[in-house]
Amino acid sequence: MKTSLLRKLKILHFLRLSFAQDDAIRLRVKCIQLAVVQIGLADSLTFSIIEKSSGRIAGEIALRIGEAPCLDYLGHIGYHIDPSYRGRHFAMRACALCRSFLKEVGMHSAVITTDEDNLPSIRTCEGLGCRFECTVDVPSWCVDEFQISNRKRRYIFDTA
Repeated sequence: MKTSLLRKLKILHFLRLSFAQDDAIRLRVKCIQLAVVQIGLADSLTFSIIEKSSGRIAGEIALRIGEAPCLDYLGHIGYHIDPSYRGRHFAMRACALCRSFLKEVGMHSAVITTDEDNLPSIRTCEGLGCRFECTVDVPSWCVDEFQISNRKRRYIFDTA
């Protein structure tokens, strides 16, 4: 990751300032991890998703920058919305807010994976205009290491 970009993220984290925002949510840097061994030396950035009207944390979004075999199943983007905030498109908004950052770090596309029965996440991917790529069987090493499902739907999120 570019030094200037990393420095900006660290400053935002230290000052607890927003990384990005729209009219409903803002993203605040929660955690920066560089060259994470568990995910094949990819960088991992986690942002809190904050509802603007209440100032409360509604969930989080993680960006995994780099390439590694496990990211075929975990995805470059992962998100979670707390139950009381679901149905407000916060995950879709958070992904959209991250699009320009992903492009800035040189990613022309990113993988988002969902469980086969996770209809809200499937709708999020569709709402973002992601292209459904395929459904894959997750290798047992990846299921065991990351405690994820045996099958995943893979979507491609274009940053252009």
